[in-house]
Amino acid sequence: MPLERSLVTAGVMDYGPPEFPATVCLVRSHATFDAGRGRLAPCRSSEKQCCSSGAGCASLRQRCRACGGTQVSRDTLSELIRAVRLRGAVFFHVECTAPWVVENPHSKELIQAIMPGVEHLMEFHGVASGSCWASIVGEQAICLNEGDVVLFPQGDHHVMSSAPGLRAKVVDAGMFHAPKPPQLPFSLNVTDQGAAPARTEDAGGERTTVVCGFLGCDAKPFNPLLASMPRVLRMPGFAADGSSWIATFLRSAVDECKRKRPGGEAVLERMSEMLFVEVLRQYVDTLPPDQTGWLAGLRDAAVGRALALLHEKPAKAWTLERLGEEAAISRSTLHERFVDFIGQPPMQYLAQWRMQLAAGWLRDTDAKVSDIAFEVGYENEAAFSRAFKRAVGESPGAWRRARRAGLQARTTPTEQVEIS
Repeated sequence: MPLERSLVTAGVMDYGPPEFPATVCLVRSHATFDAGRGRLAPCRSSEKQCCSSGAGCASLRQRCRACGGTQVSRDTLSELIRAVRLRGAVFFHVECTAPWVVENPHSKELIQAIMPGVEHLMEFHGVASGSCWASIVGEQAICLNEGDVVLFPQGDHHVMSSAPGLRAKVVDAGMFHAPKPPQLPFSLNVTDQGAAPARTEDAGGERTTVVCGFLGCDAKPFNPLLASMPRVLRMPGFAADGSSWIATFLRSAVDECKRKRPGGEAVLERMSEMLFVEVLRQYVDTLPPDQTGWLAGLRDAAVGRALALLHEKPAKAWTLERLGEEAAISRSTLHERFVDFIGQPPMQYLAQWRMQLAAGWLRDTDAKVSDIAFEVGYENEAAFSRAFKRAVGESPGAWRRARRAGLQARTTPTEQVEIS
């Protein structure tokens, strides 16, 4: 049976039916997936098929030229989120009775239980009702009120508690490896004795309801978003007046936990991804003028334009002079501002961005390595293979085989043995 195909839809990776054609043209913004027929619809500009569905592209070099080649939106943040395969999952609806404390280990210890195969895992907590405290272990605690959301972008070992300074007696990751319920999220009660399956009786004490979830993404070959985010990110007051859609998200998560409606897991997964994007946007809006980093670079007129151009046309034969002309800024000023915000010259950034795109196409299509090289701006396969090996430590072919072997291993049913 051929490997399941995958498409980028709404910023998340969805696996399509096994019978979907193996070679997909990379003109991603010019074709839409026809769910009823399991193929890509014709290109809007040329009416040609942008998928090898029998009447379409035989190879990536035969892509639709009437559209101008590979085009994407100038929404640079959305393009990056798609490229690093952000995906979300809401795993826990927690009813807490004071005094209470929960301590979560570093997210790298949870990947196998939560999202096998992802390279990086972030955890978030949203306070649906009540209040609590959050902190990275060893650092000052942050107060969270109803509607507040806290995100740990670097996956740090952290504590959630009813009062600052509390620590769990034991850091136990066992609940993350527990058998999943028929439908997520998990429902837990938390007290000073630890976490246990949810009960309906009132245990007394001040109550707090928290929705906890995870976001997975790629870390390699290139994800500039991770380095631009702090270790802890709190967005306050989302639900203070009940008007924010994030308040609706928190209420919906609690409602889905209680009602277990069909499609609830899918709804929560997509909403958690939306929550992440909203937190990022709020964070960017609050950055000080002298802040640097990838997210801050989006706000700068010159750097933002340059990033958009590099993301929009990664295969173009860019030079610093040509990029400066299209971004309407002098070459020297562009270089200086780009390095100041992003931490590296534009051409170095472009080379890494090309490797991230190439990695996605190697993993998600059966396209020839030579065609992928052409799509990311290399005129020959040898030059591309050398650059790819420098970036990831493996040749394109070896990298592809390893990722597909991992996918097959994760999708192969295994016998589960319960140990009592």
